[in-house]
Amino acid sequence: MTEFLAAGASALWLGILTSISPCPLASNIAAVSYVGRRVAAPHRVLLAGLAYSLGRAVTYVVIAAVVVASLLSVPSVSFFLQQRMNQVLGPVLIVTGLVMIGWLRLPGFTGHAAGAFEQRLAGAGIPGAAGLGAIFALSFCPVSAGLFFGGLLPLATGSHSRLLLPAIYGLGTGLPVVALAVLLAVGAGGIGRAFDAVTRFERVATRVTGGVFLLAGVYLVLTHIVGLSI
Repeated sequence: MTEFLAAGASALWLGILTSISPCPLASNIAAVSYVGRRVAAPHRVLLAGLAYSLGRAVTYVVIAAVVVASLLSVPSVSFFLQQRMNQVLGPVLIVTGLVMIGWLRLPGFTGHAAGAFEQRLAGAGIPGAAGLGAIFALSFCPVSAGLFFGGLLPLATGSHSRLLLPAIYGLGTGLPVVALAVLLAVGAGGIGRAFDAVTRFERVATRVTGGVFLLAGVYLVLTHIVGLSI
Protein backbone atom coordinates (compact mmCIF):
# COMPACT_ATOMS: atom_id res chain seq x y z
CA MET A 1 0.00 0.00 0.00
CA THR A 2 2.81 2.39 0.91
CA GLU A 3 4.55 1.68 -2.39
CA PHE A 4 1.40 2.40 -4.38
CA LEU A 5 0.79 5.65 -2.47
CA ALA A 6 4.33 6.69 -3.31
CA ALA A 7 3.72 5.76 -6.95
CA GLY A 8 0.50 7.78 -6.94
CA ALA A 9 2.27 10.82 -5.47
CA SER A 10 4.99 10.45 -8.10
CA ALA A 11 2.42 10.24 -10.91
CA LEU A 12 0.67 13.37 -9.60
CA TRP A 13 3.97 15.26 -9.40
CA LEU A 14 4.97 14.16 -12.92
CA GLY A 15 1.59 15.38 -14.20
CA ILE A 16 2.03 18.79 -12.58
CA LEU A 17 5.54 19.12 -14.00
CA THR A 18 4.25 18.12 -17.44
CA SER A 19 1.61 20.86 -17.35
CA ILE A 20 4.05 23.60 -16.30
CA SER A 21 6.93 22.57 -18.56
CA PRO A 22 7.62 25.28 -21.16
CA CYS A 23 5.70 24.01 -24.23
CA PRO A 24 2.52 22.83 -22.46
CA LEU A 25 2.49 25.89 -20.17
CA ALA A 26 2.60 28.27 -23.12
CA SER A 27 -0.15 26.40 -24.99
CA ASN A 28 -2.25 26.12 -21.81
CA ILE A 29 -2.12 29.86 -21.17
CA ALA A 30 -2.77 30.71 -24.82
CA ALA A 31 -5.67 28.27 -25.15
CA VAL A 32 -7.44 29.12 -21.88
CA SER A 33 -6.96 32.86 -22.47
CA TYR A 34 -8.29 32.61 -26.02
CA VAL A 35 -11.28 30.51 -25.01
CA GLY A 36 -11.91 32.81 -22.05
CA ARG A 37 -12.20 35.86 -24.28
CA ARG A 38 -14.98 34.16 -26.23
CA VAL A 39 -17.29 33.50 -23.28
CA ALA A 40 -18.98 36.25 -21.38
CA ALA A 41 -19.72 35.09 -17.83
CA PRO A 42 -16.82 34.47 -15.42
CA HIS A 43 -18.25 31.11 -14.37
CA ARG A 44 -18.23 30.03 -18.01
CA VAL A 45 -14.55 30.99 -18.24
CA LEU A 46 -13.93 28.63 -15.33
CA LEU A 47 -16.05 25.91 -16.96
CA ALA A 48 -14.12 26.35 -20.21
CA GLY A 49 -10.84 25.97 -18.29
CA LEU A 50 -12.15 22.85 -16.59
CA ALA A 51 -13.28 21.42 -19.93
CA TYR A 52 -9.91 22.16 -21.55
CA SER A 53 -8.13 20.56 -18.60
CA LEU A 54 -10.42 17.50 -18.74
CA GLY A 55 -9.85 17.06 -22.48
CA ARG A 56 -6.10 17.23 -22.02
CA ALA A 57 -6.10 14.88 -19.02
CA VAL A 58 -8.31 12.30 -20.75
CA THR A 59 -5.96 12.21 -23.73
CA TYR A 60 -2.96 11.54 -21.50
CA VAL A 61 -4.89 8.84 -19.64
CA VAL A 62 -5.98 7.10 -22.85
CA ILE A 63 -2.47 7.10 -24.35
CA ALA A 64 -0.88 5.84 -21.14
CA ALA A 65 -3.57 3.23 -20.50
CA VAL A 66 -3.32 1.84 -24.05
CA VAL A 67 0.48 1.63 -23.96
CA VAL A 68 0.61 0.07 -20.47
CA ALA A 69 -2.18 -2.38 -21.22
CA SER A 70 -0.47 -3.36 -24.48
CA LEU A 71 2.83 -3.99 -22.75
CA LEU A 72 1.27 -6.02 -19.94
CA SER A 73 -1.03 -8.02 -22.23
CA VAL A 74 1.79 -9.49 -24.33
CA PRO A 75 3.08 -12.48 -22.30
CA SER A 76 6.66 -12.29 -23.53
CA VAL A 77 6.88 -8.55 -22.92
CA SER A 78 5.17 -8.80 -19.54
CA PHE A 79 7.53 -11.62 -18.46
CA PHE A 80 10.55 -9.65 -19.67
CA LEU A 81 9.46 -6.56 -17.72
CA GLN A 82 8.87 -8.60 -14.59
CA GLN A 83 12.34 -10.08 -14.83
CA ARG A 84 14.27 -7.11 -16.21
CA MET A 85 12.30 -4.01 -15.19
CA ASN A 86 15.07 -2.52 -13.06
CA GLN A 87 17.64 -3.13 -15.78
CA VAL A 88 15.45 -1.39 -18.35
CA LEU A 89 14.42 1.40 -15.99
CA GLY A 90 17.97 2.45 -15.12
CA PRO A 91 18.99 3.72 -18.59
CA VAL A 92 15.50 5.17 -19.15
CA LEU A 93 15.74 7.23 -15.96
CA ILE A 94 19.26 8.38 -16.85
CA VAL A 95 18.16 9.63 -20.28
CA THR A 96 15.03 11.25 -18.82
CA GLY A 97 17.03 12.96 -16.09
CA LEU A 98 19.56 14.31 -18.60
CA VAL A 99 16.76 15.72 -20.74
CA MET A 100 15.04 17.35 -17.76
CA ILE A 101 18.26 18.90 -16.49
CA GLY A 102 19.01 20.20 -19.97
CA TRP A 103 22.20 18.25 -20.59
CA LEU A 104 20.65 16.23 -23.42
CA ARG A 105 18.65 17.74 -26.24
CA LEU A 106 16.05 15.73 -28.07
CA PRO A 107 14.09 16.92 -31.10
CA GLY A 108 10.56 17.99 -30.28
CA PHE A 109 7.65 16.36 -32.02
CA THR A 110 4.08 17.44 -32.34
CA GLY A 111 0.68 16.01 -33.03
CA HIS A 112 -1.08 19.36 -33.47
CA ALA A 113 -3.94 19.46 -35.90
CA ALA A 114 -4.28 22.27 -38.41
CA GLY A 115 -4.53 25.77 -36.96
CA ALA A 116 -7.88 26.47 -38.61
CA PHE A 117 -9.41 23.42 -36.90
CA GLU A 118 -8.02 24.55 -33.55
CA GLN A 119 -9.55 28.00 -34.04
CA ARG A 120 -12.95 26.46 -34.80
CA LEU A 121 -12.73 24.43 -31.60
CA ALA A 122 -11.73 27.50 -29.60
CA GLY A 123 -14.84 29.26 -30.89
CA ALA A 124 -17.13 26.35 -30.04
CA GLY A 125 -17.48 27.23 -26.37
CA ILE A 126 -17.06 24.75 -23.55
CA PRO A 127 -17.27 21.53 -25.67
CA GLY A 128 -14.73 23.04 -28.05
CA ALA A 129 -12.42 23.77 -25.12
CA ALA A 130 -12.41 20.08 -24.23
CA GLY A 131 -11.54 19.18 -27.81
CA LEU A 132 -8.80 21.80 -27.88
CA GLY A 133 -7.27 20.34 -24.72
CA ALA A 134 -7.34 16.86 -26.23
CA ILE A 135 -5.52 18.07 -29.35
CA PHE A 136 -2.91 20.11 -27.45
CA ALA A 137 -2.15 17.10 -25.27
CA LEU A 138 -0.78 15.35 -28.36
CA SER A 139 2.01 17.92 -28.63
CA PHE A 140 5.18 16.90 -26.78
CA CYS A 141 8.33 18.89 -26.30
CA PRO A 142 11.48 17.08 -25.06
CA VAL A 143 10.81 17.75 -21.35
CA SER A 144 7.12 16.82 -21.39
CA ALA A 145 7.89 13.77 -23.54
CA GLY A 146 10.56 12.71 -21.07
CA LEU A 147 8.15 13.09 -18.15
CA PHE A 148 5.39 11.15 -19.91
CA PHE A 149 7.28 8.41 -21.74
CA GLY A 150 10.29 8.18 -19.44
CA GLY A 151 8.54 8.86 -16.14
CA LEU A 152 4.87 7.91 -16.11
CA LEU A 153 4.89 4.91 -18.45
CA PRO A 154 7.68 3.00 -16.63
CA LEU A 155 6.04 3.89 -13.30
CA ALA A 156 2.61 2.65 -14.42
CA THR A 157 4.04 -0.44 -16.09
CA GLY A 158 6.14 -1.36 -13.07
CA SER A 159 3.09 -0.96 -10.81
CA HIS A 160 0.84 -2.90 -13.25
CA SER A 161 -1.50 0.09 -13.17
CA ARG A 162 -3.31 0.35 -16.48
CA LEU A 163 -5.66 3.15 -15.44
CA LEU A 164 -5.26 4.50 -11.90
CA LEU A 165 -1.73 5.94 -12.14
CA PRO A 166 -2.38 7.40 -15.62
CA ALA A 167 -5.58 8.95 -14.20
CA ILE A 168 -3.65 10.47 -11.29
CA TYR A 169 -1.10 11.79 -13.79
CA GLY A 170 -3.94 13.29 -15.84
CA LEU A 171 -5.28 14.96 -12.69
CA GLY A 172 -1.84 16.45 -12.10
CA THR A 173 -1.72 17.88 -15.62
CA GLY A 174 -5.07 19.56 -15.01
CA LEU A 175 -4.39 21.28 -11.69
CA PRO A 176 -2.25 24.18 -13.05
CA VAL A 177 -4.75 24.74 -15.87
CA VAL A 178 -7.64 24.94 -13.40
CA ALA A 179 -5.64 27.44 -11.33
CA LEU A 180 -5.11 29.56 -14.46
CA ALA A 181 -8.83 29.39 -15.28
CA VAL A 182 -9.68 30.54 -11.75
CA LEU A 183 -7.38 33.55 -12.16
CA LEU A 184 -9.05 34.43 -15.46
CA ALA A 185 -12.54 33.90 -14.04
CA VAL A 186 -12.01 36.29 -11.13
CA GLY A 187 -10.43 38.86 -13.42
CA ALA A 188 -7.02 38.70 -11.82
CA GLY A 189 -4.61 41.22 -13.26
CA GLY A 190 -1.51 39.37 -12.21
CA ILE A 191 -1.47 36.66 -14.89
CA GLY A 192 1.92 37.85 -16.09
CA ARG A 193 3.39 37.74 -12.59
CA ALA A 194 1.84 34.31 -12.00
CA PHE A 195 3.35 33.08 -15.28
CA ASP A 196 6.79 34.35 -14.24
CA ALA A 197 6.49 32.69 -10.83
CA VAL A 198 5.40 29.37 -12.33
CA THR A 199 8.22 29.56 -14.88
CA ARG A 200 10.81 30.08 -12.15
CA PHE A 201 9.32 27.25 -10.09
CA GLU A 202 9.30 24.97 -13.14
CA ARG A 203 13.00 25.56 -13.81
CA VAL A 204 13.96 24.56 -10.27
CA ALA A 205 11.44 21.73 -9.85
CA THR A 206 12.24 20.15 -13.21
CA ARG A 207 15.97 20.19 -12.59
CA VAL A 208 15.61 18.81 -9.06
CA THR A 209 13.34 16.03 -10.32
CA GLY A 210 15.71 15.39 -13.22
CA GLY A 211 18.59 15.08 -10.76
CA VAL A 212 16.62 12.55 -8.72
CA PHE A 213 15.85 10.58 -11.90
CA LEU A 214 19.52 10.67 -12.90
CA LEU A 215 20.76 9.46 -9.51
CA ALA A 216 18.10 6.73 -9.36
CA GLY A 217 19.01 5.60 -12.87
CA VAL A 218 22.71 5.46 -12.06
CA TYR A 219 21.94 3.46 -8.91
CA LEU A 220 19.81 0.95 -10.85
CA VAL A 221 22.48 0.58 -13.54
CA LEU A 222 25.23 0.02 -11.00
CA THR A 223 23.24 -2.48 -8.93
CA HIS A 224 21.22 -4.36 -11.56
CA ILE A 225 23.46 -4.18 -14.65
CA VAL A 226 27.00 -3.72 -13.40
CA GLY A 227 26.32 -5.87 -10.35
CA LEU A 228 27.82 -3.66 -7.66
CA SER A 229 26.58 -3.90 -4.08
CA ILE A 230 25.70 -0.42 -2.85
